[in-house]
Amino acid sequence: MAGWVLSLLALLGSWSLSDLVAEACTCVPIHPQDAFCNSDIVIRAKVVGKKLMKDGPFGTMRYTVKQMKMYRGFEKMPHVQYIYTEASESLCGVKLEVNKYQYMITGRVYDGKVYTGLCNLNEKWDQLTLAQRKGLNHRYNQGCGCKIKPCYYLPCFVTSKNECLWTDMLSNFGLSGSQSKYFACIQQKEGYCSWYRAWAPPDKTIINATDP
Repeated sequence: MAGWVLSLLALLGSWSLSDLVAEACTCVPIHPQDAFCNSDIVIRAKVVGKKLMKDGPFGTMRYTVKQMKMYRGFEKMPHVQYIYTEASESLCGVKLEVNKYQYMITGRVYDGKVYTGLCNLNEKWDQLTLAQRKGLNHRYNQGCGCKIKPCYYLPCFVTSKNECLWTDMLSNFGLSGSQSKYFACIQQKEGYCSWYRAWAPPDKTIINATDP
């Protein structure tokens, strides 16, 4: 019995903390509109510096950013200078390149600091579609009262009038589908929500909520 216990302790001791948390970060797909509406802060910014902060077993990466524009979060933090994330990708830390790209960054505010991670939506600005950029400026905010319901396999249905059925996962996975790239879920009269092309007026491009 003692030998078995010693062998188990030796095995556990051979595992590093990084082994125990490897691949621990799992995120569900999120539509850009939901990423916008569920975030405290949404900005367009360029990363101009980074510093590893020595806190916790892996530390926290602090990115210094030059904010170009704020789309959401004026009341919480009108100007963002630093973005914090876990230093380890296995703990959902996001890696941003310094002095190379402008990013759309989404995050939450805790104790006066903006935190982001792999499960937030952080994209290079030049990879966003025109519809997604227009959505950030205007359309997504109009749809924050709606619920985007993911559909992973058929059949799937909306169950309330404020839902839009998100079917990108049936043929693509998450952000690569047309609903993610070009559509926003907007609330109309009597509380009904429907998909619309993000850059066009709602009354010109209405489409069926279950057939985008």
